[in-house]
Amino acid sequence: MAQYDVIIIGGGPGGYNAAIRAGQLGLKAAVVEKRGTLGGTCLNVGCMPSKALLHASELFEAAGGEFATLGIKVKPELDLAQMMKQKADSVGQLTKGIEFLFKKNKVDWVKGFGRIAGAGKVEVTAEDGQVSTLEAKNIVIATGSEPAGLPGVSVDNKRIVDSTGALSLPEVPKSLVVIGAGIIGLELGSVWRRLGADVTVVEFLDRITPGMDGETAKTFQRALTKQGMKFKLGAKVTGAKAGKSDVALTVEPVAGGEPETLKADYVLLAIGRRPYTEGLGLESVGITPDKRGFIETDHFKTSAPGVWAIGDAIHGPMLAHKAEEDAVACIELIAGKAGHVDYDLVPSVVYTAPEVAWVGKTEEQLKDAGVAYKVGKFPFVANSRAKINHETEGFAKVIADARTDEILGVHIIGPQAGEMIGEYCVAMAFKAASEDIARICHPHPTRSEAGRQAAMGVEGWTMQA
Repeated sequence: MAQYDVIIIGGGPGGYNAAIRAGQLGLKAAVVEKRGTLGGTCLNVGCMPSKALLHASELFEAAGGEFATLGIKVKPELDLAQMMKQKADSVGQLTKGIEFLFKKNKVDWVKGFGRIAGAGKVEVTAEDGQVSTLEAKNIVIATGSEPAGLPGVSVDNKRIVDSTGALSLPEVPKSLVVIGAGIIGLELGSVWRRLGADVTVVEFLDRITPGMDGETAKTFQRALTKQGMKFKLGAKVTGAKAGKSDVALTVEPVAGGEPETLKADYVLLAIGRRPYTEGLGLESVGITPDKRGFIETDHFKTSAPGVWAIGDAIHGPMLAHKAEEDAVACIELIAGKAGHVDYDLVPSVVYTAPEVAWVGKTEEQLKDAGVAYKVGKFPFVANSRAKINHETEGFAKVIADARTDEILGVHIIGPQAGEMIGEYCVAMAFKAASEDIARICHPHPTRSEAGRQAAMGVEGWTMQA
């Protein structure tokens, strides 16, 4: 029976980062992963392949329109098979990179489905049915999440697809209905719209992207609508019937009213994700997930001695980079070091065009908490680099405490927003005031100047480009 200091169940961003950090700290570690490649949902059927398609589809659309305004005349021809191939090639390189890091840090990859079989024991069922048992002082649950289902909508990944199926459609749909106006649905919907699909988004709430700053979300929806995406808000899907060549959806207003039927070539169900915690043998060590499937923890410790949980399996943002932070902190605690994650400083990004990124509090959250705040905002239409590059949609917005000037939240919609938000993550980690950013020299001409100008705007001394 193989003996380890730590066994991690799951090889996604949480699992593989935990294993690598364990190896760096001299712990004997193993990762149990049932998928044929490492990297979990993020690398295989999530973050990475979706970004490959987002980038390729943006270039395709630009070649068919924006290029001409820059003096580049081309007539693009879509080769969907090649677009999918380059996506798969990129993913393959990334997963092989993790295998290399495992070897470098002496981490064992045990292939198969892992379940806890009592205190300090993990039972692994290989693809051929063979069962083996591993022993460890510590077990880390890093099993991630899976797409959430919806009653009346049966995913077959043929006509009715989840996020995985939407990454590999065999053709560009003439029409696509996306159920759910969250990050995943809008990203994948925007890919297929740029490639030629007519896209309609059906959302239960009366707004898109719940959790996003309200002003930013409204600007975001206007931008997507201008691009051709349609929205049916305050609407619920009560049924879906897939045929050979299309899907018929029954949709009715949440507030009450007559139902209607929407028809589309394909339907993407993207209403969120749920923890993957069933069938893990948690009962064998006395762990009971909550009604949503999350495992309760205290600094990653579960109620069972020697059993830890991280990433999407526990409460908090269901984001790959949050899982990575959990992983490092958890392993450092196991190794007797100090491990900590500040969940107030976990950024979120929507990788559409324009991008949307934010960190910290929204105006709505601060109003609800009764916190007095000030806002500085700067539009990209007044930013020199954005104007020269014809990317003027959106703004940068900084929210600061009205009394102390400490930065409480930052919200950016515009070009490269996901890259720009990192500056504010660092600033907020060090409790910076808006004036700190306002008085730091930024290179010109860059988009990052919009972030500085927004900070200057908190005290009312923004300088227009």
